[in-house]
Amino acid sequence: MNATPSDAVQGGQPTTPATPPVDPRSFDSFASFYPFYLGEHRNPICRRLHFVGSSLTLLCLAALVATRNPWWLLAGLLCGYGFAWIGHFGFEKNKPASFKRPLYSFMGDWVMYRDMWVQAFKRATHNT
Repeated sequence: MNATPSDAVQGGQPTTPATPPVDPRSFDSFASFYPFYLGEHRNPICRRLHFVGSSLTLLCLAALVATRNPWWLLAGLLCGYGFAWIGHFGFEKNKPASFKRPLYSFMGDWVMYRDMWVQAFKRATHNT
């Protein structure tokens, strides 16, 4: 019996042909990148960790302005990237797009953060 690619089995489960990974550097605009970015954040725990990290980053920036202590800048970076990377490596099981497309990723973080606030506001106002 000749096996075909569709007959492949891994760990007792049939496998489907893998789709080639998308290179984040291939996008020529943020508008075309953002759907890819959202696809890299399907896991709700990963998204929540991004939200927590972004919120803590904003608090650290406020502390930086209030105290003029530059350590708050470092704390903000650690909070933002630390929580995001835990989400990606621990829950999403992928590499952050910031490794290959840092500016678009940074923009995506804040657009997703805004979208999460908007969704929460809509849920809160529709349930009252």
